[in-house]
Amino acid sequence: MVLCTTIGRGLKMSKIDTQGMSGPVDPNYKGSGKPQKHLPMMIYPRRLHTPEMVRELKILINEVLDEREGKTGQSYFDSNAFKHRINEPEPEYKRWQHSSYRLDELQE
Repeated sequence: MVLCTTIGRGLKMSKIDTQGMSGPVDPNYKGSGKPQKHLPMMIYPRRLHTPEMVRELKILINEVLDEREGKTGQSYFDSNAFKHRINEPEPEYKRWQHSSYRLDELQE
């Protein structure tokens, strides 16, 4: 479909492009007569989050659960701890470990 707009005077005109929509010109044309076999349409699921966001969300959820269990460690989201130059690899993220202290001992 083609939409034409005249900008100067604000007049709008739309028309449908029908090229290729007409049938054969020959009145004696019969066609193949057999219906074509079509497979059902393939549907590809679309995801809200990119694979990178999914990875970071999993890390975040696991950090929250680890913290709740009393584990301590360096957060993946602490950007200062993971600073590096462009020609250096990103520092390794270490899993959280159980603390020797319990939460009730730390609150006292």
